[in-house]
Amino acid sequence: MPGSLHFETPTALQYFATLVADDASLSALEAAISVAQDEYPRLDVQDVLAQIDELAVRLRRRLPADAAPLPRLRLLNRYFFQELGFAGNVNDYYDARNSYLSEVLRTRRGIPITLALLYIEFAGQVGLQAAGISFPGHFLVKLHLPRGEVVIDPFSGQSLSRDELDERLLPYRRQRGLTGDFEAPLGLFLQPAPPRDVVARLLRNLKEIHRTAEDWPRLLAVLERLVVLLPEAWDERRDRGLARAELGRYGEAADDLGCYLEHHPQADDAAALQRRLAELRGGGPHWH
Repeated sequence: MPGSLHFETPTALQYFATLVADDASLSALEAAISVAQDEYPRLDVQDVLAQIDELAVRLRRRLPADAAPLPRLRLLNRYFFQELGFAGNVNDYYDARNSYLSEVLRTRRGIPITLALLYIEFAGQVGLQAAGISFPGHFLVKLHLPRGEVVIDPFSGQSLSRDELDERLLPYRRQRGLTGDFEAPLGLFLQPAPPRDVVARLLRNLKEIHRTAEDWPRLLAVLERLVVLLPEAWDERRDRGLARAELGRYGEAADDLGCYLEHHPQADDAAALQRRLAELRGGGPHWH
């Protein structure tokens, strides 16, 4: 019909870009759900959010309006870990589906960061202040209560003491020389993670899974999101270029590697990447 309007449906990456465009409105939960659209193109993010809300409503109905924070926390833990049965996927930790919130919601199994995102959402809906913590090696949740803070391991449901947290942190401190006179205080590692950092950590988990499997199409999809999320993380642009090269997209790969080298001309890998860039600009690898 003449004059009718035609609207293009945004791609999964374009939709993700709108979700992460502004820090003030960035919802880590919604952005994390949308990551699964690369694997499940027909996934409805709003439907997944509605499922989460429905579970949260069931929890809220059990709470007296005047319930104190500690009873709220106890009820939340019982509901989340025991009744709903959310737990870490100890049998297949590196399954990519553990990073897809729609799958975690369906199977009740996940990794620390996806379980944490769901737990934090439920906590907020029952009036508790909860935040994710990018603790080295294992994502945690911190809750602020009137009498102090509680740190929860969302993988196991365990409440962690300061001694237990120090013990978990020790290998990281030793590896980086942060012991003795250089010991960094525990509180430094218990700061709330900004939403953008949470989404980046989730994507980097997937990135490592696909890179290890040399699954270049899936790796590239994750790297496309990381470049949108962190436009000045030049390492991600370099890695996207290398993934593009593996898929024969030599011109785009050259653009990414050139951008990385422009910003990091003295990087340890600069010489090797200069050679790779010259090869790509010549039309890709030549076999003899």
